[in-house]
Amino acid sequence: MTRFDLTPLFRTTVGFDSLFRLFDEMADAPTSAYPPYNIEKLSEDRYRISMAVAGFSEDDLTLELKQNLLTIQGRLQSDSDDGEQHSDEHSSNAGGSKGNFLHRGIAERAFSRQFSLAEHVRVDQARLANGLLHIELLREVPEEAKARSIPINAANDSKSISTSTTTRAALGQQKKSA
Repeated sequence: MTRFDLTPLFRTTVGFDSLFRLFDEMADAPTSAYPPYNIEKLSEDRYRISMAVAGFSEDDLTLELKQNLLTIQGRLQSDSDDGEQHSDEHSSNAGGSKGNFLHRGIAERAFSRQFSLAEHVRVDQARLANGLLHIELLREVPEEAKARSIPINAANDSKSISTSTTTRAALGQQKKSA
């Protein structure tokens, strides 16, 4: 696997250690295409994750948000409640019906998918409709994290400088580390 040396970036940035750590974690994380999902930007501060979870009910899915890490897990209740194992790969108890499948293309295996959410992003709601799990996300930036003017005190004169978004983010990271 190709590894990137981020050392030169450490020399020119302040307070982005967690971002670089996230890049390292992403490079080491195993990737899986199941279940497929979309991420949509609905407006400036609203996002939606839509995940295809055909065959799963609300009781089969769990969502957990811990330290900006959203974890979505799916496990069919029939898998954990039914103690018997079927040796015939064509027979199943999925969906509450027993039968012999001629073709089985709907994956009903357990999964776990994680999403790292940015600061100030919270889960607004989650709903299951037509085999899709929709998770609505909302970014709410508190007033103290928004751009503001910072006065500069000089011997004879007082000026103010408007901070940019990048500067504001760097100042916020310095406050947290202090």
